[in-house]
Amino acid sequence: MLDHLRIADSGIPIYIQLREQLLQAIGAGALAAGTQLPTMRQVAVQLKIDLNTVQRAYAELERDGVLETVRGRGTFVASPPPALDPLRRANETQALAAKTIAAARAAGLDPAEIARAILARLETSS
Repeated sequence: MLDHLRIADSGIPIYIQLREQLLQAIGAGALAAGTQLPTMRQVAVQLKIDLNTVQRAYAELERDGVLETVRGRGTFVASPPPALDPLRRANETQALAAKTIAAARAAGLDPAEIARAILARLETSS
């Protein structure tokens, strides 16, 4: 897994690059629920980045319920959460859509183009 992580000099903070790459690997199924991740120290050494940067990326993913840390055992990809009630699901969907639109605009991208890319990716991954 470490071989697939890349840090670019793109102006995007390194912890965000790392977080997004891990999210992409999980979303693509390359990292299934229950998969143990490399230690934070292993990631920091492999990518030649500060340990605190890796800790921040892992912590955000854990806070979002994507990763879970088991003391003495390591960090694992979390199991999918239980289904949300319909109202909360709608609210979460709208919040994520707003966040995605804002991120696209901040990166100078067209949100509609992002939506089309998401739909195309869904069709190919099914």
